[in-house]
Amino acid sequence: MPDRPKLLILVVAYNAEATISAVLTRIPPELAERCAVEVLVLDDSSGDRTFDTAHALKEKGRLPFPLHVLINPSNLGYGGNQKIGYQFAIERGFDFVALLHGDGQYAPECLPALVAPLCAGDADAVFGSRMLERGAARKGGMPFYKFLGNRILTRFQNRMLGTSLSEFHSGYRVYSVAALKRVPFALNTNDFHFDTEIIVQLVMAGARIAELPIPTYYGDEICHVNGLRYAADVAKSVFGARIQQLGVFYDRRFDLERETAPNAHYEPKLDYDSPQHRVLQSIPRGARVLDLGCAGGHLGATLRRERQAVVTGVDRHALAPGIQLDEFIRWDLNDGVPFALDRYDYVLLLDVIEHLASPESFVEQLRAALAQSPSTTLLVSTANIGFFVTRGMLLLGQFNYGKRGILDRTHTRLYTFASFRRLFEQIGFEIVTASGIPAPWPMACGTGVAGRAALALNRWLIALGRGLFSYQIFMAVRPLPSLEYLLRATKEHSALRAVS
Repeated sequence: MPDRPKLLILVVAYNAEATISAVLTRIPPELAERCAVEVLVLDDSSGDRTFDTAHALKEKGRLPFPLHVLINPSNLGYGGNQKIGYQFAIERGFDFVALLHGDGQYAPECLPALVAPLCAGDADAVFGSRMLERGAARKGGMPFYKFLGNRILTRFQNRMLGTSLSEFHSGYRVYSVAALKRVPFALNTNDFHFDTEIIVQLVMAGARIAELPIPTYYGDEICHVNGLRYAADVAKSVFGARIQQLGVFYDRRFDLERETAPNAHYEPKLDYDSPQHRVLQSIPRGARVLDLGCAGGHLGATLRRERQAVVTGVDRHALAPGIQLDEFIRWDLNDGVPFALDRYDYVLLLDVIEHLASPESFVEQLRAALAQSPSTTLLVSTANIGFFVTRGMLLLGQFNYGKRGILDRTHTRLYTFASFRRLFEQIGFEIVTASGIPAPWPMACGTGVAGRAALALNRWLIALGRGLFSYQIFMAVRPLPSLEYLLRATKEHSALRAVS
């Protein structure tokens, strides 16, 4: 049956001399009805005769599947051993790879059921779970402290990742090789929390994960896992992935989110304290507004609807589907200011200045474009590099650019209140107001009680120390009258005085 998918059963083994033969002989022959099966025993430089025992079984040729037996020259660890096996599967062109432990903790008899969703195209990864059937784990001999730790960690991981898996800590898994190719598993730890990190990667890559119940078995095998260290490593990895999603931290291992459209990661923040919300509070009814770098046009559409404002949007990308403004100009602001701005009451420059190749030149061009309109108000915002989180990261030796947030990797400039004020004042603007914006807690904590409480606390802290606790800087600035404007006004005033 040449059209059968190719399945590699990866048996990771370490000091498994006593159990490896039984594990291999228990692999169900009926797997061949669905897949073209091969088995790889990967001995992680054991101190016993695991390799020799498996190799002898290969030489006898009594297994129903081709058997490969390899041994690492040095111990790579549980995660490192898996990496070698997955690379083997990729190089040999397998479609699926099943992870099986050489100590017999997981029943090989479950393989046909675990492989079935992948063969049907219903999943990218299938995990065997000891927790799906209530009470089964304890009946199978799982120690209570491991059961409790499993439940606590799994609950935490689901909370952080927005998943609903029954168990994160089963080592019985089947992966689509195509899914493995989509994630940088080679960058993961060589330690036991490799299993957690690859789940995080699959989740962030949008992979479909299915779970099926498996029996629990605890025998006299030796456990090589330090439970407390493992729990700490798992929590650290998952928390790091979560704060990366919030733009606080960056780790290449978890950079897997795919944007489907330009500006897709710019979420409208209109319903809570943010630069966009401050603009909605500041713009009077019927104002003429120019939104430079409008990022899809959501704010402009809201101003039209709620303030009856006349809005022109400018951005290098098209407006978001369904968004309409009075006028839209497709333009890259790195090419300068495309026209005079004296016909607008308000010009918006929200979270844009830090992305430009030369913010100083752009602000100079803004000043020139507003030379004849000193009454126009410019509303600007940017990230505050002095935010206590980035200061704390520096204290710990961390300065990680990411995909969003204060250290967005597309930022060309980083500002404090003082340097942002100086940028505009030195080019001929006066600062009308300057205020701090709290972090976007509703994006992290939701819009319920927790999110509202975090915003309230952050605002209170801003009142105590604006430079330390403001996530963003929000300013209203106006151009000072140009010399040309002042000279013309002087001439007009002088002519009036001469007549009188």
